[in-house]
Amino acid sequence: MSNRVIPTKANLLNLKDQVAFAQKGYELLDKKRTVLIQEMMRLNGVAKDLQGEIHKMIEQSYGSLIDATIVMGSENVEGLSQSMALEPGFDLQSRSVMGVEVPKINYKKRPLKTEYSFHQSTAAFDQASLDFNQLLYYIYQLAEIETSVFRIAQEIKQTAKRANALDKIQIPKFTENIK
Repeated sequence: MSNRVIPTKANLLNLKDQVAFAQKGYELLDKKRTVLIQEMMRLNGVAKDLQGEIHKMIEQSYGSLIDATIVMGSENVEGLSQSMALEPGFDLQSRSVMGVEVPKINYKKRPLKTEYSFHQSTAAFDQASLDFNQLLYYIYQLAEIETSVFRIAQEIKQTAKRANALDKIQIPKFTENIK
């Protein structure tokens, strides 16, 4: 397993420095892995809460849509929905968590503006529009969190590989060479 090293004092000091450097690197990678795992667990908790909230909001929104369809008819609902404005845009930025670039979605929460005539719609259609508009912002948040969790999980995997390589291969190799 060990490479043949000429037994000189200079080589011994060099190997001791390499072992110390590798051990510090392992400690830093282990701390990074711990922090990333904590961040991922925190984001998983937030995502779980958001998913529950989104599920409730989807049920409410579709309930409102069903009510509007019953009152107005599916063709009228579809016609009014075609006249609605498109969703507002958003900016995608990133932030760094222990060197991992995670997305940050910036959007302006705007009040719903109706593009349709009030005499063509009903209160049920208006409620469905409000519900779906509110749901959009929760979906933005969930997309941001789930993408962050995915990227952090990938970085945890890479960090674990690097830490294990130091702990199981490099440090023992240097220690064997010192002996």
